[in-house]
Amino acid sequence: MRETMEDHAVPAGPARTRVRYTILCMLFVATTIGYADRASLSITGAALHSELGLNAVTLGYIFSAFGWSYVAAQIPGGWLLDRFGSRRVYAASILLWSLFTLLQGTVGLLTGGAVVLALFTLRLLVGMAEAPAFPGNSRIVAAWFPTAERGTAAAVFNSAQYFATVIFLPLEGWITHRFGWRYVFYTLGGLGLAVFVLWLRTIYSPRQHPRASRAEIDFIARGGALVDMDHQPGGQRNPRFWADIKRLLSTRMLVGVYIGQYCITTLTYFFLTWFPIYLVEQRGMSILKAGFVASLPAVCGFAGGVLGGIFSDALLRRGYTLTAARKIPIVAGMLLSTCMIGCNYIKTDALVVVVMSLAFFGKGIGALGWAVVADTSPKEIAGVSGALFNTFGNMAAITTPIVIGYIVAGSGSFAGALVFVGANAVAAVISYLLIVGPIERIELGRADGQQGTPPQKELLT
Repeated sequence: MRETMEDHAVPAGPARTRVRYTILCMLFVATTIGYADRASLSITGAALHSELGLNAVTLGYIFSAFGWSYVAAQIPGGWLLDRFGSRRVYAASILLWSLFTLLQGTVGLLTGGAVVLALFTLRLLVGMAEAPAFPGNSRIVAAWFPTAERGTAAAVFNSAQYFATVIFLPLEGWITHRFGWRYVFYTLGGLGLAVFVLWLRTIYSPRQHPRASRAEIDFIARGGALVDMDHQPGGQRNPRFWADIKRLLSTRMLVGVYIGQYCITTLTYFFLTWFPIYLVEQRGMSILKAGFVASLPAVCGFAGGVLGGIFSDALLRRGYTLTAARKIPIVAGMLLSTCMIGCNYIKTDALVVVVMSLAFFGKGIGALGWAVVADTSPKEIAGVSGALFNTFGNMAAITTPIVIGYIVAGSGSFAGALVFVGANAVAAVISYLLIVGPIERIELGRADGQQGTPPQKELLT
């Protein structure tokens, strides 16, 4: 009998391996490094603010540079994932963002306005390079995890944003204090290059993985994993690309999810950009102390992020519908995160940290958007679907730093900024309760005989 690639790639045998957990670990590591790169300016920004004499509005625009290119590159990044597969595109993404991060350390060789221009440009390039990362995470989770484990898996890789803050903000604060802000970028860039090498040795699609048993592949496939996602004709040019985009944008469920993700991401970027500066300028902490203090809410965010996914999957196993299992943690978490507004009325720094930690815990619980994307994306365009979701969500990466910059510059206080962020949490709750409706996978109807069965009640009219 003629041997095939699959015969070599998936060893037969009764034992069921657990390779998918190794895959998830790699996603967690890559996402942690990516978020550490994104958040690097939140610590070094205070030093840059002092050294270069930047005002709050200028710093806000530099913070937003990542978001401009990150959002603009989402759809192209999703298309690349669907066309060439998650492994290769994500690897190129890690390599490029690491190089651009490393180069940010060299802007100190310039002077005057050239420093601002170079830093803004490199942040744009980092954003462009990172664009495929989260759609790639969602795509890989959809391929490797059955539905009943997908909420936890998505929560784990999404919780890397909090873990990055826990580990890297204190480290970046210490590096800035001890060696100077330039060495933060050198360190992060070097770590990213190491992760690039590790990625190529770890990540494969399910049927091509050299250590995944047939029993594991069969198990995850029966549970709803899209194990053949990267090995279908859909990887070729899609003549219905724009029609599919229009279909996604006309689905009421997804429109509500997009709005909710924008609001949730507003909370993320407050913590990633302005929160340490809030601690330094509003609460009078040193940069070194702010780096360590800012990690405490992140610990709670990490715990909330993992628990939110576990809780959601537990509800699913106990017989709750997919809709209820995803919405209950999201709504509860967002309502809890509004407690940050109370910091405007608290004088004690320790109590402020406690309240912010509680708010970040709630944000972590509610950050299940990527699980919803993995649950709902059409298998033919999973990369594009995740990219569209991330496009809307990360518009907040542009607006949040700028809006808060203007609020702080105009009022001389962060009080209005906390109200702005808390109001977005309320808006996320409203979107999931009143717009999203039932959560279910979208099926695309094709002329080649594949019939989609989209519920018409979910379409906007």
